[in-house]
Amino acid sequence: MDSFITIIIIPVIAVALDSVFGDPKSLPHPVRFIGKLLELYEGSARRVRIPLRAAGWVAVFLFAVSAWGAVAYLTAIPYLGVVIGVYFAYAGLALGCLMKDARTVARLLDYGSMAEARRELAMLVSRDTGTLDEAGLRRTLAETVSENLNDGFVAPLFYLSLFGPGGMWAYKTVSTMDSMWGYRTERYRDLGRGAAKTDDLLAWIPARITARIMLFAGRRLGLDHAAAKANYKGDALKMESPNAGWPMAAAAWLAGGQMGGPTVYFGKIKDKPLLGPTGQDWDKGKIRTLIRLCGATGNWAAWMLIPSLGLVRWIF
Repeated sequence: MDSFITIIIIPVIAVALDSVFGDPKSLPHPVRFIGKLLELYEGSARRVRIPLRAAGWVAVFLFAVSAWGAVAYLTAIPYLGVVIGVYFAYAGLALGCLMKDARTVARLLDYGSMAEARRELAMLVSRDTGTLDEAGLRRTLAETVSENLNDGFVAPLFYLSLFGPGGMWAYKTVSTMDSMWGYRTERYRDLGRGAAKTDDLLAWIPARITARIMLFAGRRLGLDHAAAKANYKGDALKMESPNAGWPMAAAAWLAGGQMGGPTVYFGKIKDKPLLGPTGQDWDKGKIRTLIRLCGATGNWAAWMLIPSLGLVRWIF
Protein backbone atom coordinates (compact mmCIF):
# COMPACT_ATOMS: atom_id res chain seq x y z
CA MET A 1 0.00 0.00 0.00
CA ASP A 2 2.85 2.36 0.80
CA SER A 3 4.94 1.87 -2.32
CA PHE A 4 6.10 5.08 -3.95
CA ILE A 5 3.88 4.41 -6.97
CA THR A 6 0.78 3.98 -4.80
CA ILE A 7 1.64 7.07 -2.75
CA ILE A 8 1.55 9.12 -5.95
CA ILE A 9 -1.16 7.28 -7.92
CA ILE A 10 -3.93 7.38 -5.29
CA PRO A 11 -3.86 11.20 -4.88
CA VAL A 12 -3.54 11.71 -8.65
CA ILE A 13 -6.57 9.53 -9.39
CA ALA A 14 -8.52 11.19 -6.55
CA VAL A 15 -7.81 14.68 -7.91
CA ALA A 16 -8.81 13.58 -11.41
CA LEU A 17 -12.09 12.04 -10.18
CA ASP A 18 -12.89 15.15 -8.15
CA SER A 19 -12.21 17.37 -11.15
CA VAL A 20 -14.45 15.34 -13.46
CA PHE A 21 -17.28 14.21 -11.17
CA GLY A 22 -17.20 16.52 -8.13
CA ASP A 23 -18.70 15.33 -4.86
CA PRO A 24 -19.87 11.66 -5.00
CA LYS A 25 -23.41 12.51 -3.87
CA SER A 26 -24.92 9.26 -5.18
CA LEU A 27 -22.51 7.15 -3.12
CA PRO A 28 -22.21 6.70 0.66
CA HIS A 29 -20.16 9.68 1.80
CA PRO A 30 -17.90 9.47 4.88
CA VAL A 31 -18.78 13.04 5.93
CA ARG A 32 -22.46 12.17 6.22
CA PHE A 33 -21.59 9.11 8.32
CA ILE A 34 -19.32 11.16 10.56
CA GLY A 35 -22.02 13.82 10.90
CA LYS A 36 -24.55 11.24 12.11
CA LEU A 37 -22.10 9.88 14.67
CA LEU A 38 -21.37 13.40 15.92
CA GLU A 39 -25.08 14.10 16.32
CA LEU A 40 -25.47 10.93 18.40
CA TYR A 41 -22.43 11.85 20.49
CA GLU A 42 -23.70 15.38 21.08
CA GLY A 43 -27.12 14.09 22.16
CA SER A 44 -25.53 11.64 24.59
CA ALA A 45 -23.19 14.28 26.02
CA ARG A 46 -26.06 16.65 26.67
CA ARG A 47 -28.29 13.97 28.19
CA VAL A 48 -25.74 12.79 30.73
CA ARG A 49 -24.78 16.42 31.42
CA ILE A 50 -21.03 15.96 31.43
CA PRO A 51 -18.96 19.16 31.06
CA LEU A 52 -19.37 20.08 27.39
CA ARG A 53 -15.88 21.49 26.97
CA ALA A 54 -14.37 18.21 28.17
CA ALA A 55 -16.79 16.26 25.97
CA GLY A 56 -15.70 18.30 22.97
CA TRP A 57 -12.01 17.61 23.51
CA VAL A 58 -12.68 13.90 24.04
CA ALA A 59 -14.65 13.87 20.78
CA VAL A 60 -11.74 15.41 18.86
CA PHE A 61 -9.36 12.68 20.01
CA LEU A 62 -11.86 9.81 19.83
CA PHE A 63 -13.27 10.54 16.37
CA ALA A 64 -10.03 11.63 14.70
CA VAL A 65 -8.08 8.59 15.91
CA SER A 66 -10.99 6.26 15.07
CA ALA A 67 -11.30 7.70 11.56
CA TRP A 68 -7.58 7.31 10.91
CA GLY A 69 -7.56 3.77 12.28
CA ALA A 70 -10.65 2.65 10.37
CA VAL A 71 -9.49 4.06 7.03
CA ALA A 72 -5.94 2.75 7.53
CA TYR A 73 -7.33 -0.72 8.30
CA LEU A 74 -9.59 -0.76 5.21
CA THR A 75 -6.91 0.52 2.86
CA ALA A 76 -4.49 -2.16 4.09
CA ILE A 77 -6.70 -4.97 2.73
CA PRO A 78 -4.73 -6.72 -0.04
CA TYR A 79 -5.65 -5.55 -3.54
CA LEU A 80 -9.08 -4.19 -2.55
CA GLY A 81 -7.41 -1.70 -0.23
CA VAL A 82 -6.10 0.32 -3.16
CA VAL A 83 -9.62 0.77 -4.53
CA ILE A 84 -10.89 1.71 -1.07
CA GLY A 85 -8.02 4.14 -0.72
CA VAL A 86 -8.89 5.82 -4.01
CA TYR A 87 -12.51 6.21 -2.93
CA PHE A 88 -11.67 7.71 0.46
CA ALA A 89 -9.14 10.05 -1.15
CA TYR A 90 -11.64 11.13 -3.81
CA ALA A 91 -14.44 11.62 -1.28
CA GLY A 92 -12.22 13.86 0.84
CA LEU A 93 -11.58 16.42 -1.93
CA ALA A 94 -14.10 19.11 -2.83
CA LEU A 95 -12.58 21.39 -5.48
CA GLY A 96 -14.78 20.10 -8.30
CA CYS A 97 -17.95 20.59 -6.27
CA LEU A 98 -16.80 24.01 -5.05
CA MET A 99 -16.13 25.23 -8.59
CA LYS A 100 -19.44 23.85 -9.85
CA ASP A 101 -21.43 25.49 -7.05
CA ALA A 102 -19.57 28.79 -7.51
CA ARG A 103 -20.34 28.84 -11.23
CA THR A 104 -24.00 28.04 -10.52
CA VAL A 105 -24.39 30.97 -8.11
CA ALA A 106 -22.44 33.28 -10.44
CA ARG A 107 -24.62 32.31 -13.38
CA LEU A 108 -27.83 32.94 -11.40
CA LEU A 109 -26.53 36.38 -10.42
CA ASP A 110 -25.63 37.16 -14.02
CA TYR A 111 -29.19 36.27 -15.06
CA GLY A 112 -30.68 38.40 -12.28
CA SER A 113 -32.18 35.41 -10.42
CA MET A 114 -31.58 36.84 -6.96
CA ALA A 115 -33.92 34.54 -5.01
CA GLU A 116 -32.40 31.40 -6.53
CA ALA A 117 -28.88 32.74 -6.02
CA ARG A 118 -29.64 33.35 -2.33
CA ARG A 119 -30.94 29.79 -1.92
CA GLU A 120 -27.92 28.24 -3.66
CA LEU A 121 -25.45 30.40 -1.75
CA ALA A 122 -27.15 29.62 1.58
CA MET A 123 -26.11 25.98 1.12
CA LEU A 124 -22.45 27.03 0.98
CA VAL A 125 -22.25 29.46 3.90
CA SER A 126 -23.28 29.69 7.56
CA ARG A 127 -24.23 33.38 7.33
CA ASP A 128 -27.68 34.74 6.50
CA THR A 129 -28.21 35.40 2.78
CA GLY A 130 -31.90 36.33 2.75
CA THR A 131 -31.38 40.10 2.84
CA LEU A 132 -28.25 40.37 0.69
CA ASP A 133 -28.37 42.50 -2.44
CA GLU A 134 -26.45 41.61 -5.61
CA ALA A 135 -23.21 43.19 -4.40
CA GLY A 136 -23.50 41.40 -1.06
CA LEU A 137 -24.18 38.07 -2.75
CA ARG A 138 -21.16 38.43 -5.00
CA ARG A 139 -18.92 39.41 -2.09
CA THR A 140 -20.18 36.48 -0.01
CA LEU A 141 -19.57 34.10 -2.90
CA ALA A 142 -16.01 35.41 -3.30
CA GLU A 143 -15.30 35.01 0.41
CA THR A 144 -16.63 31.49 0.75
CA VAL A 145 -14.99 30.19 -2.44
CA SER A 146 -11.55 31.54 -1.51
CA GLU A 147 -11.78 30.32 2.09
CA ASN A 148 -13.11 26.88 1.18
CA LEU A 149 -10.39 26.39 -1.39
CA ASN A 150 -8.12 25.64 1.54
CA ASP A 151 -10.62 23.89 3.83
CA GLY A 152 -12.14 21.74 1.12
CA PHE A 153 -9.18 20.97 -1.11
CA VAL A 154 -5.65 22.12 -0.30
CA ALA A 155 -5.68 21.08 3.38
CA PRO A 156 -7.18 17.61 2.72
CA LEU A 157 -4.75 17.13 -0.17
CA PHE A 158 -1.88 18.16 2.10
CA TYR A 159 -2.75 15.47 4.66
CA LEU A 160 -3.54 12.90 1.97
CA SER A 161 -0.17 13.40 0.31
CA LEU A 162 1.74 13.39 3.61
CA PHE A 163 -0.08 10.71 5.62
CA GLY A 164 -2.31 8.81 3.19
CA PRO A 165 -6.11 8.42 3.27
CA GLY A 166 -6.12 7.69 7.02
CA GLY A 167 -4.41 10.97 7.86
CA MET A 168 -6.64 12.81 5.43
CA TRP A 169 -9.76 11.52 7.16
CA ALA A 170 -8.44 12.35 10.61
CA TYR A 171 -8.21 15.94 9.34
CA LYS A 172 -11.60 15.77 7.60
CA THR A 173 -13.19 14.48 10.81
CA VAL A 174 -11.90 17.45 12.79
CA SER A 175 -12.96 19.80 10.00
CA THR A 176 -16.46 18.29 9.97
CA MET A 177 -16.65 18.61 13.74
CA ASP A 178 -15.63 22.27 13.48
CA SER A 179 -18.24 22.96 10.80
CA MET A 180 -20.96 21.45 13.01
CA TRP A 181 -19.89 22.69 16.44
CA GLY A 182 -17.37 25.47 15.92
CA TYR A 183 -19.70 28.41 16.53
CA ARG A 184 -19.40 30.93 19.33
CA THR A 185 -23.06 30.60 20.21
CA GLU A 186 -24.46 29.65 23.59
CA ARG A 187 -25.22 26.14 22.33
CA TYR A 188 -21.78 25.35 20.90
CA ARG A 189 -19.32 27.66 22.65
CA ASP A 190 -18.06 24.93 25.00
CA LEU A 191 -18.73 21.78 23.00
CA GLY A 192 -17.05 23.11 19.86
CA ARG A 193 -13.98 24.68 21.45
CA GLY A 194 -11.77 21.62 21.07
CA ALA A 195 -12.73 21.12 17.42
CA ALA A 196 -12.23 24.80 16.59
CA LYS A 197 -8.79 24.97 18.20
CA THR A 198 -7.65 21.69 16.66
CA ASP A 199 -8.92 22.70 13.22
CA ASP A 200 -7.04 26.00 13.52
CA LEU A 201 -3.85 24.09 14.29
CA LEU A 202 -4.25 21.55 11.49
CA ALA A 203 -5.14 24.18 8.87
CA TRP A 204 -2.33 26.58 9.83
CA ILE A 205 0.29 25.34 7.35
CA PRO A 206 -2.13 24.50 4.49
CA ALA A 207 -3.76 27.96 4.64
CA ARG A 208 -0.42 29.67 4.12
CA ILE A 209 0.51 27.22 1.38
CA THR A 210 -2.81 27.98 -0.33
CA ALA A 211 -2.12 31.72 -0.30
CA ARG A 212 1.37 31.31 -1.73
CA ILE A 213 0.26 28.95 -4.47
CA MET A 214 -2.55 31.38 -5.26
CA LEU A 215 0.01 34.16 -5.71
CA PHE A 216 1.96 31.89 -8.07
CA ALA A 217 -1.20 31.00 -10.02
CA GLY A 218 -2.26 34.65 -10.14
CA ARG A 219 1.05 35.66 -11.62
CA ARG A 220 0.73 32.97 -14.27
CA LEU A 221 -2.74 34.30 -15.10
CA GLY A 222 -1.45 37.85 -15.49
CA LEU A 223 -3.21 39.26 -12.40
CA ASP A 224 -1.88 42.00 -10.12
CA HIS A 225 0.68 39.83 -8.38
CA ALA A 226 2.77 42.77 -7.11
CA ALA A 227 -0.11 44.39 -5.19
CA ALA A 228 -1.21 41.04 -3.80
CA LYS A 229 2.27 40.10 -2.64
CA ALA A 230 2.73 43.48 -0.95
CA ASN A 231 -0.59 43.49 0.91
CA TYR A 232 -2.01 40.03 1.50
CA LYS A 233 -0.06 39.19 4.67
CA GLY A 234 -1.07 42.39 6.43
CA ASP A 235 -4.70 41.85 5.51
CA ALA A 236 -4.64 38.18 6.55
CA LEU A 237 -3.50 39.13 10.05
CA LYS A 238 -6.55 41.36 10.52
CA MET A 239 -8.84 38.35 10.64
CA GLU A 240 -10.06 36.76 13.86
CA SER A 241 -9.39 33.34 12.36
CA PRO A 242 -5.67 32.52 12.17
CA ASN A 243 -6.15 30.84 8.79
CA ALA A 244 -9.18 32.06 6.82
CA GLY A 245 -7.65 35.42 5.96
CA TRP A 246 -4.68 34.02 4.04
CA PRO A 247 -6.43 32.64 0.95
CA MET A 248 -9.15 35.30 1.22
CA ALA A 249 -6.72 38.21 1.26
CA ALA A 250 -4.64 36.78 -1.58
CA ALA A 251 -7.78 36.23 -3.67
CA ALA A 252 -9.14 39.71 -2.89
CA TRP A 253 -5.99 41.45 -4.08
CA LEU A 254 -5.48 39.26 -7.12
CA ALA A 255 -9.09 39.47 -8.33
CA GLY A 256 -9.42 43.14 -7.37
CA GLY A 257 -12.45 43.00 -5.07
CA GLN A 258 -12.91 44.00 -1.44
CA MET A 259 -13.94 41.40 1.13
CA GLY A 260 -15.23 41.87 4.67
CA GLY A 261 -17.52 44.44 6.22
CA PRO A 262 -20.90 43.99 7.94
CA THR A 263 -22.03 40.35 7.82
CA VAL A 264 -25.09 38.73 9.39
CA TYR A 265 -24.61 35.50 11.35
CA PHE A 266 -27.56 33.91 13.15
CA GLY A 267 -29.47 37.20 13.08
CA LYS A 268 -26.61 39.32 14.45
CA ILE A 269 -24.42 41.73 12.49
CA LYS A 270 -20.68 41.23 12.74
CA ASP A 271 -18.20 43.73 11.29
CA LYS A 272 -15.48 41.71 9.59
CA PRO A 273 -12.09 43.26 8.74
CA LEU A 274 -11.74 44.67 5.24
CA LEU A 275 -9.47 42.72 2.89
CA GLY A 276 -8.28 43.70 -0.56
CA PRO A 277 -8.44 46.99 -2.47
CA THR A 278 -10.71 49.47 -0.69
CA GLY A 279 -14.07 50.28 -2.25
CA GLN A 280 -13.86 47.72 -5.06
CA ASP A 281 -17.17 45.85 -5.35
CA TRP A 282 -17.41 42.39 -6.85
CA ASP A 283 -18.86 42.45 -10.34
CA LYS A 284 -19.40 39.79 -12.98
CA GLY A 285 -15.85 40.01 -14.33
CA LYS A 286 -14.16 39.84 -10.93
CA ILE A 287 -16.16 36.78 -9.90
CA ARG A 288 -15.17 35.04 -13.12
CA THR A 289 -11.53 35.94 -12.44
CA LEU A 290 -11.80 34.60 -8.89
CA ILE A 291 -13.28 31.28 -10.01
CA ARG A 292 -10.58 30.91 -12.65
CA LEU A 293 -7.92 31.80 -10.07
CA CYS A 294 -9.18 29.28 -7.51
CA GLY A 295 -9.39 26.53 -10.12
CA ALA A 296 -5.83 27.24 -11.24
CA THR A 297 -4.64 27.33 -7.63
CA GLY A 298 -6.16 23.90 -7.00
CA ASN A 299 -4.48 22.48 -10.09
CA TRP A 300 -1.09 23.92 -9.15
CA ALA A 301 -1.52 22.67 -5.58
CA ALA A 302 -1.98 19.14 -6.89
CA TRP A 303 1.09 19.39 -9.13
CA MET A 304 3.20 20.75 -6.26
CA LEU A 305 1.98 18.88 -3.18
CA ILE A 306 1.48 15.34 -4.44
CA PRO A 307 5.07 14.71 -5.60
CA SER A 308 6.83 16.76 -2.93
CA LEU A 309 4.91 15.50 0.10
CA GLY A 310 4.66 12.02 -1.40
CA LEU A 311 8.44 11.91 -1.54
CA VAL A 312 8.63 12.98 2.11
CA ARG A 313 6.16 10.26 3.07
CA TRP A 314 8.06 7.62 1.10
CA ILE A 315 11.40 8.57 2.67
CA PHE A 316 10.16 8.67 6.27
